[in-house]
Amino acid sequence: MSPILPGRLLLAMCGLLLSMTASAGSFSVLVSPPRFEDSAKPGTTYRNVVEISNLSGQTAHLSLKTADWHLDAGGAAVFSEELAQGSCRPWVGLEAPEVTIAANGKRRYRFEVAVPADAPAGECRFAILLEGDPESVQGGVVVPVSGRIGIIVYLSVGDASARLAVAGQQLLTMEGNLLPALRVRNEGNAHGRLEGFIDGKDASGRRFTFTPSSLPVLAGETRDIVLTPQSDNDRAPAPAIVYPLSLKGRLDFDSQHLYIETIFAR
Repeated sequence: MSPILPGRLLLAMCGLLLSMTASAGSFSVLVSPPRFEDSAKPGTTYRNVVEISNLSGQTAHLSLKTADWHLDAGGAAVFSEELAQGSCRPWVGLEAPEVTIAANGKRRYRFEVAVPADAPAGECRFAILLEGDPESVQGGVVVPVSGRIGIIVYLSVGDASARLAVAGQQLLTMEGNLLPALRVRNEGNAHGRLEGFIDGKDASGRRFTFTPSSLPVLAGETRDIVLTPQSDNDRAPAPAIVYPLSLKGRLDFDSQHLYIETIFAR
């Protein structure tokens, strides 16, 4: 059995997807799941496993490290080498700092979080980063690159929970479309992610059903959550909204509800 070693750090960025793949040269790796959302009690050790698949026809040598992270204004995860204030990364143990996976092979990789007995209620948030060996890519000059991929971990400690509230609204341009967005504030001590449906009617009389962005709102943060109209035809985009737009409905997070009844105008 491989020893559990403390994680190390790296600067990187990654998306938050249901499954995650990274490719660079011969580096082609998939991790599942790419995100853990779980809970643990103080004084216990949380353990879990991520499956790493090598999709290439060559042996993959990977280094694994931990990092702190935050979300930028656009919702992208930004990882930091420095230990953040209040970071729980000293609690984290990784199975090994390096692994080698055969061509088209898989590896179950273990990690654990030893939560101190006196840990306050809150959220232990960190990432496990995988990086392939540097490779040289020809493009006029030889530039060494390496594939990187990140696994996000949210571990709720004790009775930590989100407390979400609408703090405002605005119209935002997303991929050329003007869409309604709710400014959501999280006054709790864990992240929250809204889901549900909102009914809308625009100035032309057309009716829409809107769903919220799946971006998390981290504890203590305020984030714009865009509401996207759903099309009746999966192959075609929803028609353009003619403002003003009336919205009414409810968005949910766990047992919490946000009741929405408002008008968006240019």
